Order: sequence, then structure tokens, then C-alpha cells
Amino acid sequence: MDAHDTAPVPPPGCPAHGSGARVPLHGPDFAADPQAYYAYLRQYGPAAPVELAPGVEATLVTDYTAALQLLQDSGLFRKDSRRWRAFNEGEVAPDSPVVPLLAYRKNCMFSDGAEHLRLRQAVTDSMARVDTRRLSRSTEQVSDYLMAQFSGRGSADLLGDYAKQLPLFVFNELFGCPAGIGDRVLFGVSGMFDGVNAEKSAEVLFEAVGELVALKRDRPGDDVTSWLMQHQARLSDDEMVHQLALLLAAGTEPLRNLIGNALHRLLTHDAYAYKGGLIDEAVDDTLWENPPIANLAPHYPAMDMEFAGQQLRSGDLVLVSFAAANTGPALSAARQAGSNRAHLAWSAGPHACPSKEPARQITVTALENLLTRLPDVELAVPEDSLSWRPGPFNRGLAALPTRFTPVQPAPRSVPGVRPETAASSGRGAEERRSERGGRWSQFLNWLTK
Repeated sequence: MDAHDTAPVPPPGCPAHGSGARVPLHGPDFAADPQAYYAYLRQYGPAAPVELAPGVEATLVTDYTAALQLLQDSGLFRKDSRRWRAFNEGEVAPDSPVVPLLAYRKNCMFSDGAEHLRLRQAVTDSMARVDTRRLSRSTEQVSDYLMAQFSGRGSADLLGDYAKQLPLFVFNELFGCPAGIGDRVLFGVSGMFDGVNAEKSAEVLFEAVGELVALKRDRPGDDVTSWLMQHQARLSDDEMVHQLALLLAAGTEPLRNLIGNALHRLLTHDAYAYKGGLIDEAVDDTLWENPPIANLAPHYPAMDMEFAGQQLRSGDLVLVSFAAANTGPALSAARQAGSNRAHLAWSAGPHACPSKEPARQITVTALENLLTRLPDVELAVPEDSLSWRPGPFNRGLAALPTRFTPVQPAPRSVPGVRPETAASSGRGAEERRSERGGRWSQFLNWLTK
């Protein structure tokens, strides 16, 4: 066998085939079979050169040990994206589709050192105050409401009708959003991730969150927004807006994908039907093999260095592939030994997901409630006809068409939404009437009927 026979071979359709170019993590080919790309990338070593979007270059860490080293070394690798050399030198256009998730914002995700510790502690302490029973109750209420919209039809797209909407509704409740503000939060976050007028959607989101902060300064409640505001870190209004926008946007999109990917696994793997604890196992398997965030954790070397077999310059963009690290050889033995939580789906180190326990609880509750109400739910199309949303960061289905025996909507449980959430935000009657068509307003009306 000659040297040509042992050279890495890009997956079919990969533009890097035979060109020596960076491997693209965008487009339908990557979305359809990302594991084929990760297998190819591993042949470069622990890290590989990739392209996130046309003209946007990065180094992707695919090895578990190297990923842990990067995630835990805040001295050599920084999170502040104002260090991003290619962006600062004009090599990346400001309107590139990947810039909104990588550009600097004043939140704990993009900060380092003492500032990161201050912002991060405020977020983690506030999220830790969420009562698990209340969280389960809120998730069940939202689940019942969403299913009431389609359960009588006998068919639904469980992505658009359920998995996409449920996390946003639950977070709206946890953060104490009144009707009009909550409607615009849903509009803003959905538009940002769906790519529908993303710039306008982001503007709507930040404006709505700004109004929520002003409201809670005046009338604090029993909610995450008020707890964050009361924290000893003494966040300014501007810092409040950026932490809340981060939690709403970065918290709900992965949840959408986790619920959708776990549903996909349950509906396409018959083995779960014959095991106890099928939902917990399906969620764990999804986090291992099809994590909702496939590639992210942007870091920037503080100096020129060699890392994971690649020469890096100060300010180069380096990402971690959670999906590749989870499925690589290094973790196979750990998983076979029964270490179900050794995966990197929640990241690791000082910037690990601060909401992984609430996220898992929301996911399990949402799946349990759905499968209890719709026990015979099944795919309405062949599995190989399902399509995955393109993009380098998230891993999620475009749609999940299903069918089931039609059932009447579940009776409403005792409302768990606090009075200040359902109350008006204090704006005029005419404006309040115009908000009643929003999805969050409709949910609040449904609860109080």
C-alpha cells in the first residue's frame, strides 16, 4: 500500500477533496453526515483546519484530552472575542452568518478573569434558586398547552410545534416575563436562530429584555430576573440585559435541539421500548452521540503557540467539537465502563454550561409528558427523508413529522404562573389589546380560563 492509499479521504461531496483546502463545516453535506467529516478530521491529529462559513477559518479540536486541556486552561486560551485577529483585520465580514454567535457581547461567555467570575457567579447563583418542583410544574403546563394545539389532529411536527417552542415558554415563565414582553422575547429568539431577519430579531430581543429589566427594578418578583438583579455582584442594567439575553438565546436553542434529537432517537430506535428508564437513557445517548451543540466554545490563544499538532497565532479562532470528542476513541472505554456523564456535551472548565441540571430536567419532563399523552406516536415519514439544519454550531432537525391516535387536550392543572407574570407590564390598554395575538399572551390566557 503506497502513501496515497493511506492519506485522509474527505467525505463524498466535501469541497476539500483533493484540494488541500480547509474542511467546510457548513452546507447540506456536512449536516447530512457530520460523523463522516469528524472521522476525516481525526486523521489530522487532535485538531484540524476547518472553515465555518465561506472565508471564516478556524481550528477545530476533535480529541477529548486536547479539548479538556483547552477548556480548562484560561491562562493560555481566552474567551474575549475582541481578540479575534481575523475579524479585527477585516478578513471576516461583519455580515458573515457566523458572526452573531461569535461577536463580543458583555456577558459571562465572552469574559475572562475577575470579570468572568463576577458575572458567572451571579448567573449560577440565580439559576440555582430555581425550585425543581416549580420547574417540573411549569414544564408540564407548557407541554399541556402546546399539545392542546395539535393533539386532536393526530399529527404534528414535533420540532416546530413542540421542541422549538417549549424551552422559550418555560424560560419566559422562569424569568417573570409579562405578556407583551414575553411575546417579543419569543419573536426575537426564534428569528435570530431561524435566520428570519436576524438583525431585526436581535433588536427586538434586546429591547424586550431591557424593558423586563426596567420593570423588575420597579417591581421585583420571585423570578430569575429579580434574583440576578438582587445578587451581590450588583449588575448594571446593561450587564443585566446581556446576561438575560445570553440565558434566553444560548439556553433555549440547545434545549430545542436536545428535546428534538432525543425524540428522534426514541422514535427511530426500537430498543428503548423494551428497557426501563428509556427516557433517561435516550437523553444520555443523545448527549453522547448527537449533542445539541456540536461545535462551539470559541477560544483565542493568548500568544503564538503549538497546540494539538497545529501552529496557532495569538488571536486565532479555536473551537471544540463536542460531537467529535464524544464519539472518538478516547471516550469509548469510559462509556463502555458505564461512565454515562463523562461526555463533553455540557462543555467543561470555567465556562461549562451553568444550567445543565435545569436543562436536563426540562428535557426529561417534556419527553415524559408527551409520551404519556401520545403513547403511540411514530414518525410520519421514512427516517432517511428527515433533514438536519445546516450550520457549523448546532445539531438539530429541520422538522420531525409524526402521527398518533388523536386525543382530547389534557385538563389544565392548577396554574403555576405567578400573578406578576400574567399581569400587564403597565402599558396602555390599546397596546395590551394588540399583544393578545402573541404566543406567550395566548398561553397566559389559556392558563387563566
